Amino acid sequence: MEYILFDNINTYRDFGLIVQDIFISEPPVKEEYVDIPGGDGKLDFSTALTGDVKYDNRTIRIELAKSKKENCYCEYSKIQNALHGKNMKIILSKDPNFYYIGKVKVKDFERYTVLQNIVIECDVEPYKYDLTSSAEDWLWDPFNFEDGIINETNEINVVGSKEVIIYGRRKRVSPWITCENAMQVIFNSNTYNLSAIKQKVLDIVIIEGKNTLEFVGNGKVTIDYRGGSL
Repeated sequence: MEYILFDNINTYRDFGLIVQDIFISEPPVKEEYVDIPGGDGKLDFSTALTGDVKYDNRTIRIELAKSKKENCYCEYSKIQNALHGKNMKIILSKDPNFYYIGKVKVKDFERYTVLQNIVIECDVEPYKYDLTSSAEDWLWDPFNFEDGIINETNEINVVGSKEVIIYGRRKRVSPWITCENAMQVIFNSNTYNLSAIKQKVLDIVIIEGKNTLEFVGNGKVTIDYRGGSL
């Protein structure tokens, strides 16, 4: 049975709600144009600052229904108490490899003769995120072999040097890197010094596709990367 997870709350298991429809809007592109006085057209500065397209939040609208009960208003209150106005992790059972993050609002409630319908609207970040990061154990059950990516970068043993490959998704991310000992990392022909702490090097940005990091030194290294997809 199709369901939605809001954190650990299951819409079917906990409320008996059946998913009727799901609408996911596109994330609006953040655009910045400058008019050219006396000239044709406009200058597009949308990617001038970061070199990449940026997006605003998107909307997820979920329509749910269940058999009408005499205490349907009580049931509606239970759903509101559990979800309304909270920032939550949202997982669709039809897309279990990813989660959205954002504010949940319980909107319309309609009582019909046979069914009671409830609409939940979520204002979420533009990207959906990998359920597990590269530093966590990946899960067989929700793994989708069509679009799933396996990056295993937990406690990599570096002896002298070690090349690590990370396959990135659409969202550009600077990963957290934890080193057992001080060492160096080479990325895009640039060398960076790493301390024996958890750190983020902002110049190391994992982009979509294949990314290669070469660690030089001795000790264990963990790269914590979580991909984001539109």
